[in-house]
Amino acid sequence: MAIKTKLSLTIFLFFLLALLCSNLAIARKEKDPELTTCKDECDQQGQYDEEDKRICMEKCEDYVRKKQERQKHKEHEKEEHEEEEENENPYVFENKDFETKIDTKDGRILILNKFHEKSKLLKNIENYGLAVLEIKANAFLSPHHYDSEAILFNIKGKGIIGLVAEDQTERFNLEEGDLIRVPAGTPTYLVNRDENEKLLIAAFHLPPSSGSAPVNLEPFFESGGRRPESVLSTFSSKVLQAALKSSERELETVLDEQQKGRIFKIAKEDVLSLAPKRSLWPFGGTFKGPFNIRNNNPAFSNQFGTLFEVGPSLEKTGLEGLNLMLTFANITKGSMSTIHYNTNANKIAFVVNGEGDFEMACPHMPSSSSNSKQKKSSISYHNINAKLKPGMVFVVPAGHPYVNIASKKNNLLILCFEVNAQRNKKLAFAGKKNIMSALDKTAKELAFDLAAEKVDKIFERKEELFFPYDEERKEERGRAFV
Repeated sequence: MAIKTKLSLTIFLFFLLALLCSNLAIARKEKDPELTTCKDECDQQGQYDEEDKRICMEKCEDYVRKKQERQKHKEHEKEEHEEEEENENPYVFENKDFETKIDTKDGRILILNKFHEKSKLLKNIENYGLAVLEIKANAFLSPHHYDSEAILFNIKGKGIIGLVAEDQTERFNLEEGDLIRVPAGTPTYLVNRDENEKLLIAAFHLPPSSGSAPVNLEPFFESGGRRPESVLSTFSSKVLQAALKSSERELETVLDEQQKGRIFKIAKEDVLSLAPKRSLWPFGGTFKGPFNIRNNNPAFSNQFGTLFEVGPSLEKTGLEGLNLMLTFANITKGSMSTIHYNTNANKIAFVVNGEGDFEMACPHMPSSSSNSKQKKSSISYHNINAKLKPGMVFVVPAGHPYVNIASKKNNLLILCFEVNAQRNKKLAFAGKKNIMSALDKTAKELAFDLAAEKVDKIFERKEELFFPYDEERKEERGRAFV
């Protein structure tokens, strides 16, 4: 009997110790006043024996635990909601999405790469990146290279580009509308040869033709200086002394002398001395010179807009062998593009000038419906839209119908890099050539449950690709019509 009593007491003490440890852990974790109050009430019930009190306290803990779980669930839902709000428009990038890689009083370099980090919906363009170079009048961007290939497009201003081969430097003038291909690893410098206007260049980066890894837009500066440092200064002094056959003091003088930063103003005579004497290409130079996008007739033009295209099939452009097309659209103020989509190409668009609107249909965004069964059993298209202004970037994946609209104040100019451009077609929903009118009569009538003539009347119009944009719908007999 004594042994049984001692055993029961031991078990009770063990249980009590475990319960206290558990209560202390919970108290430390949450310090919930409700749990303390609830347990005090259990302990003060005179009619309860120890077993009743234990059960009462367990119910207190169970209640508080469930309350904490509900709170965590609400917090998780709130985080998901905030994340959805943040990524409500994953296809549009504004100034805050750019990283300033170089910033001096005479210019800066902004980069936008790793598109897929903003949203998994952009994974199909994760191997590409975009940089914007702004160089003020008579300024110089020091020699540097990237481990990616680049297509430079001169948006605005007059420049000089120097491309360093193994045994010489080739220099070319850059005019507005020029594009030039810079092979991976090529040391490159840029000069703004205008005395007043800023030089603005868009640089589209893609993996070298032999690779497919995502680009990493970190420039390697070969020249001296510490802001940022030269790649040479990374190596140990002993290695540099042996490789360059120079003393430590001589090396410090050469590598540390330049203190102006990576973009800095230069004298007018230095600008003139850097001007190309003659264009080497196509007379045996290593690099192909610039190709102006306006050299060819526009792919399409009417009073409502103009579209220039340069693709891999066009010779002497520098895009040979690349699955890339470069387009430049000028949409007249108060006009719009038709609703259309690319069959193969993913479009990365940079707003050069003007203001307007962008709308796109996307089936991949989460539905706002709270009915989970409805989400699984139906297709819901999300309207992606944005107010466009200079410097913004938007992405249009292949197959996604979209439209661009210019404001009434000024023309909307958009530069586009279209990847996976081979065999791509632009298919329109409205205009002189559209897929609705091209649909055979029987299929058209079945799809719309209307006479084919009525369907054609809606989708056909005399204009093609670019239309006037009427914000206010006309009314006839109380019914809206197009």
